[in-house]
Amino acid sequence: MMKEYENFKLGLVELTSNKMRTGLTMLGIIFGVASVIAMLSIGEGARQETLEQIEILGTNNIIINKKAVSAEAKKKTDASFSPGLTLKDAASIEEINPFIEHVTPQKELELTVIYKSKIVDGRIIGTTETYPDAYNSRLKSGNFFTAHHNETYANVCVIGSGIKRELFSFEAAVGKEIKIGDLWFRVVGVMNPKNISSEGAESFGLSDFNLDIYIPYSTMVNKLEQLDEDENQSSIVGGGFMMVFGSSTAQVNTIDRTSVDKLTAKIKNDVSITSAAELIERTLNRKHFGMKDYEIIIPEELLEQKQQTQKIFNVVMGAIAGISLLVGGIGIMNIMLSNILERTREIGIRRAVGATRQNVLRQFMYEAVVISIVGGLLGIFLGFVLTSLITSYADWRTSITTFSVLLAFIVSVCVGLIFGIYPAKKAAEKDPIESLRYE
Repeated sequence: MMKEYENFKLGLVELTSNKMRTGLTMLGIIFGVASVIAMLSIGEGARQETLEQIEILGTNNIIINKKAVSAEAKKKTDASFSPGLTLKDAASIEEINPFIEHVTPQKELELTVIYKSKIVDGRIIGTTETYPDAYNSRLKSGNFFTAHHNETYANVCVIGSGIKRELFSFEAAVGKEIKIGDLWFRVVGVMNPKNISSEGAESFGLSDFNLDIYIPYSTMVNKLEQLDEDENQSSIVGGGFMMVFGSSTAQVNTIDRTSVDKLTAKIKNDVSITSAAELIERTLNRKHFGMKDYEIIIPEELLEQKQQTQKIFNVVMGAIAGISLLVGGIGIMNIMLSNILERTREIGIRRAVGATRQNVLRQFMYEAVVISIVGGLLGIFLGFVLTSLITSYADWRTSITTFSVLLAFIVSVCVGLIFGIYPAKKAAEKDPIESLRYE
């Protein structure tokens, strides 16, 4: 044990007596470890963000979006007319599919929202009481509107956290009235904030949920939609229709063309999402006379695609970081070989006074391990700094895990050991007599 300590001490003395050379030897390990941590943190951050985005969409959901169809595409179909995506589609999907818990319609308008002297542009979403369950949404204060509000065309709304912040600041919003277009609405609830990056929102076709305002669907089509100057409301105003909203679904009694922008079907837990999507597509294909004026999105499939892409990204980034560590290991080996040449007489003297080949081997191995350990620790620190800079300036989400830190450190020590073996063996195999003669 005493001999091991002496070998370690000799190696440490040698490293501290040549600080510049030791520092240069460490650089490769430092940057290699830092790059491993930074790359893995980017990958982990992207993975977490993807999971959060999919959770917002709902892994048990099937989303049907309205899709514009060109005149040329219409000519190619046998159908002379398709009603587009409507509330009747929601009723049809629920009726034929026992695996669906509920179908949530959405209709959107962009209108000005006013509270006292504050004015903001908001995305107004007409929907039903099933929206929070469909999109895993929670309220920060108040309550979501009910089926009764839909049945009575009530002027009530639930606002996103961003709208609350811009209009009310620190003032309580629930119970206050805001003006949407030319109508006054009473705020009954405030949604919990949902954090999503602009890149993530774009990749999944999402908007900033925090700037949304939710009102009853019936209020949207009977009152508010008439205020939107970009839409022709004559068919809605003069159509003489009546909508009846039950506890979870919207049924259409007399109108076949009450358009919606989106339908979200929530599937029961023990049901295959793919099978349910195929059944929905067959239903819509029949109702729309073969016209593809809708788009079906399965968040679960999006998650699988994103995860596959993420795996490829992680492999590429890991390979780049691995190459950095490999270069660091080669640097250790080259500088140690050069160092051994300079220390030939020292090696000869040690052997002459009784040191064995094993003693010389272990001294140089200790030097390599110390370089790797210290370089690894400095690399971990630099990795945290790099990750912080990436988050601040590149606006990328990052997440450093214990696994990434341990992996980077263990690999750095292994690199030191592996690339330190050859120089250490070369030093141990030197002939003591020839070493003493070396000038």
